[in-house]
Amino acid sequence: MKLGILPRRPVFFSTALRLLLVLFVSALWVPTHALQVTDDRGVTVQFSQSPQRIISLMPSLTESVCAMAQCQRLVGVDRYSNYPASVRSLPQLGGYIDPNIEAIVALRPDVVLLATTSRATARLESFGIKVVALDAQRHTDVQRVLQKIGRLLDVPEEAGATRLWRLIDASMSAAAQSLSPAARNVQVYFEVNRGPYAAGESSFIGETLQRLGVKNIVPAALGPFPRLNPEFVVRANPDIIMVGSGAMQSMLSYPGWSAIKAVKNQRICIFTPQESDVVVRPGPRMAEAARLMAACLERYAR
Repeated sequence: MKLGILPRRPVFFSTALRLLLVLFVSALWVPTHALQVTDDRGVTVQFSQSPQRIISLMPSLTESVCAMAQCQRLVGVDRYSNYPASVRSLPQLGGYIDPNIEAIVALRPDVVLLATTSRATARLESFGIKVVALDAQRHTDVQRVLQKIGRLLDVPEEAGATRLWRLIDASMSAAAQSLSPAARNVQVYFEVNRGPYAAGESSFIGETLQRLGVKNIVPAALGPFPRLNPEFVVRANPDIIMVGSGAMQSMLSYPGWSAIKAVKNQRICIFTPQESDVVVRPGPRMAEAARLMAACLERYAR
């Protein structure tokens, strides 16, 4: 080797340095990828990446987004979305029958989550806003909606929908096992709203009651949430009445209800507004709903 001439190592070090730089940049950059979601209308909605600016116009959908630890993506909600508490500070964009279209458009959402029967869908789509319409009336629907929201949020199954449903299912089983035999051997009427509108056997509320081992007086044949003739409840003569909203005075005004066993024996659970939000929403708090219903049943078991 001649003096003053170094080995040709710079080429090696230059290649290694370039490789390290590529690895470093790759670690910092999280690639986005296209995804698609087919909503409950059967419409497939395409996204270049997982939406980052989301508006939810249904409380149960709002809760589902937050249950997957993605609350920070919400930029607006409907006026009834109140859980978790953090969503109350977001812009309120109307309700089911009066969505504020102008305010929604002004927020430039990547997607709007709403019910399949929402009046806002066509108008929002006319402005070029992507809409994902979801609806849940049974337990299987809730599980499906959670899966679709998880896919939309690009949350892995085991960290999102699958984990949530396992918790809901296990909690329902635990609530059922906590009941005494006397609490299971009853007939129940669940009034969702003044009308009376009832929760039938085929509704998610009815299926929760079934999981708890009690008999719902409203058969599946009448649909998930039928409007009943008050006389139907008089003839069924339930042992316990659960009221998702309203008050005892409005119930007593139904013709003939003073003769019902549950009314005569004062075996009526009127859920508070906060509890009502839990029991009538088909979403991640269904486990808590089962516990509230179980507590009502146990209270009047004797």
